[in-house]
Amino acid sequence: MKLEDAVRIASAGMKVQSTRVQLSAQNLANAESMATHPGGEPYRRRTVSFREVLDRDEGLRLVNVHRFSEDPTPFIRALDPGHPAADADGYVLRPNVSPLVELMDLREAQRSYEANLNAMSLTRTMVSRTLDLLK
Repeated sequence: MKLEDAVRIASAGMKVQSTRVQLSAQNLANAESMATHPGGEPYRRRTVSFREVLDRDEGLRLVNVHRFSEDPTPFIRALDPGHPAADADGYVLRPNVSPLVELMDLREAQRSYEANLNAMSLTRTMVSRTLDLLK
């Protein structure tokens, strides 16, 4: 494997983890976003999935964003008869976002991003040392 290939692979990994961080931040920001009228739905948690793609020109297997989707888990019902979106029984639907899950996803994405960043840094160091040897 060429050193440039290692940089491309790590760069693709950093890009998808950055997308994952943005999506988790969006979910956290909307964790309290509820419907404003009866029968309306609150914010639904969004997820991202990745896939491996083959760069035929370079012969590299890279990771890429496959698709964005919505989490199908049911909303949380909470008793709040004074809320404008409350049903006849006084319940409102709350988003299916768990801040704990989102924080864990953020942490995992951060660590994956850092691992790819370290791989790029190591590759840069190897190139630098190779150039020093050639002097």
